[in-house]
Amino acid sequence: MLVLLSFQGAQQIEMASGTETQVSKDSQLYKDYAHLFLNSFSKDSLIVMVEGNEVKSAALLKAADRFALQTEGLFGINTFLSPASVLKQINYELSGRAKLPESDQEVQKLLETYPSSFETLLPDESHMLISIGIKGSATDKQKEDLLKAVQISAKEAAFPPGYVLTITGGPALMLDINKQMGQSMGLLLGIAAFLMIGVLFLVFRNVRWGLLPLPVVLLGIIFTFGFMGYTGVPMTMVSMAAFPVLIGIGIDYAIQFHNRMEEEIKFGKSPEKALVHTVKHTGPAVLIALTMTALGFVSLFTSTVPMIRDFGKLLLIGIVMCYLSSLFFGLVTLYSFDWLTRKNPFGLFKKKKKSEESDQKEQNINKNKKRGKALKPEPLSLGAFKPAFQNPGALEKILQNLTGFTLKHTWALLIIASLTAASGVYMDQSIPIKTDTNSFIPQDMPSLVDFHHMQSVMSGQGNHLNLILKVEDTSDPTVLQWMDEFEKHEVASRGHIYSATSIVKLVKERNGGVLPESSQAIKAIYAKIPANQKEEYIKGNQLLHIDLDIGSAMNELQITGISELKEIVAEDIRWMQPPPGVTVTITGESAVLIEMIAGLTSGRVKMTMLGVFLVLLGLFVVYRNPVKAFSPIIPMLIVIGWSGLVMKGMNLDYNPMTAVMGALILGVGSEYSILMMERYYEEKEKGLNPQAAITQAVTTTGTALVASGATTVFGFSALIASPFPIISDFGLVTVIDVLLAMLVTFVIFPPLVVFMDSKLGNFKKYNMYFGESQK
Repeated sequence: MLVLLSFQGAQQIEMASGTETQVSKDSQLYKDYAHLFLNSFSKDSLIVMVEGNEVKSAALLKAADRFALQTEGLFGINTFLSPASVLKQINYELSGRAKLPESDQEVQKLLETYPSSFETLLPDESHMLISIGIKGSATDKQKEDLLKAVQISAKEAAFPPGYVLTITGGPALMLDINKQMGQSMGLLLGIAAFLMIGVLFLVFRNVRWGLLPLPVVLLGIIFTFGFMGYTGVPMTMVSMAAFPVLIGIGIDYAIQFHNRMEEEIKFGKSPEKALVHTVKHTGPAVLIALTMTALGFVSLFTSTVPMIRDFGKLLLIGIVMCYLSSLFFGLVTLYSFDWLTRKNPFGLFKKKKKSEESDQKEQNINKNKKRGKALKPEPLSLGAFKPAFQNPGALEKILQNLTGFTLKHTWALLIIASLTAASGVYMDQSIPIKTDTNSFIPQDMPSLVDFHHMQSVMSGQGNHLNLILKVEDTSDPTVLQWMDEFEKHEVASRGHIYSATSIVKLVKERNGGVLPESSQAIKAIYAKIPANQKEEYIKGNQLLHIDLDIGSAMNELQITGISELKEIVAEDIRWMQPPPGVTVTITGESAVLIEMIAGLTSGRVKMTMLGVFLVLLGLFVVYRNPVKAFSPIIPMLIVIGWSGLVMKGMNLDYNPMTAVMGALILGVGSEYSILMMERYYEEKEKGLNPQAAITQAVTTTGTALVASGATTVFGFSALIASPFPIISDFGLVTVIDVLLAMLVTFVIFPPLVVFMDSKLGNFKKYNMYFGESQK
């Protein structure tokens, strides 16, 4: 029933990729962008690029006109501009009839008479450009439907043979990026699943049904999808990266429960007692680890970027669902499989000889109990340590020897780890942050190649800064005069501002190259300007728009350079004071992108430190013991330092996805340390000394951690093969950090917890202060 409900809920998940995922709706930037620019002046454009030997022929213009007639009525289109539509407008002004020229000679005459009207749409003899304006408020689904309709209309327009049509533009590029990224992520997750199966076969062989954790995690992911739909958590580009993280964490939960129950059964407990014992000991330990993981993820909510906060919500929902799936579905399924193999109804299973001997032994034990001959356990000696497995495998032997080595060299390991971690934290500050958004996607992607080709042909298709002027009267001559002077100053003084366009240009073109001196004259010229041109620069009687073309600033200046240019423009506005009653706001897509990248990268250290504090506070609340609180935190601080050291050594840069790795390290790494610590103290309660207890913990819980860690590493390694560099880098950094977390858990944590427990754990004043009872 829960699975069916989850599938129903998953259908309600919405894909979000608009401005509301980049900047908070409550911020002034969003309000300025959405209300002043997006709803008033912004329009995404689909560009149809026609390439051929002669694009100024009457036959081609008639095909463009047919294309316009089929396209203009589509929902979501607010403007359609082509050489054919401009020619019809010119003929209408000349003769009162909106018609196309009949011959190539007539076409050529009009083109030579009005060259400025066609300089963008007919940039050369072999390219014709058709611009289809889409409402800035259109959703991704509406843009996708519109793109499909435009593609159909282009085929039905019957362009003459010998011409190549390419439909590109910002909306087409972003839709293809989202589609390719989704397909790539789906394929990579499938590869990751196969890799995980192989790893479980290799390292989780000491249990029966070793592949069971995978469907358990899958069930948790299904529950996560359902919960997302019912609670309205959207799917964003960043959210896609949450599912590999959840698989990595969830597989550990499932393996821990699975391994402990199999361990209890091997120790001679009945399946019923093994199940109860597993829930009693492993359930709380994993729950504590989950709580600390959640506290580490809570730091993501401090981000100013909404999609990072949604990423945090998704992670919190996912780890809870994976825990519930492992606790109930995983254990119940494991118990049921065990019951089937023992009872063997209808002779479904052929028992092995060892299994028959084990059953006979269990029957003899039960008979003795009935006769009152309870078996006496052997006395436990603190000095003589007995391993968890009477016949330890190769992995258990390796872990035992490794633990013995680390305990013998406690001081050396702790000093080396501290120094290298400190140097890593220092070097981390000098790791650059990659902000060039073009570098996040594969450069050979066909839609990107088409987009770059269009940019090389069509002017004005680069990056822009948009200035919105709130005025009392849009026809005020002093306002237009200030705009004219400001535009000239910016183009002349700022090297990366290549042009500035506004209503001023259209007015001057219709008034002999000068601005009228009266409001009435300006209004008369406004009335003559076509609506599709005027609406780009004027809205009602109180909003005006200046469009500053900054070319390929995203490639040349990157985010930091664009941010500096924005500040320079703002300083110029303060220096060249606008007329009284006029306010100027700098907005646009570039301004939003600056804020988003800054929010993703500048708060990186803050989020990490907050996560450390929250996890430490949570450990104090749970354990009320400084040793138990600091023991899992110190290894994570070492991992954070080592991560910076490795990234610097491998010459890796941070990007918007890897910038949140501090929180993920806390979430994944603290879980390993807490589970190991819980088992260590459980073994101590049984009477083992610290050295024996940590060895027992490493060879029992540690084997499960190796299985889950290796599974996570191989699962994430599939992401490295992604064609998208932003995903590939995320996979590589995650693999590095998980490996470092495992290394710290097995090499640094054992001597650290033994040292802290032996030296500080017996300080009565500490334990009394934190509320622990004394024996």
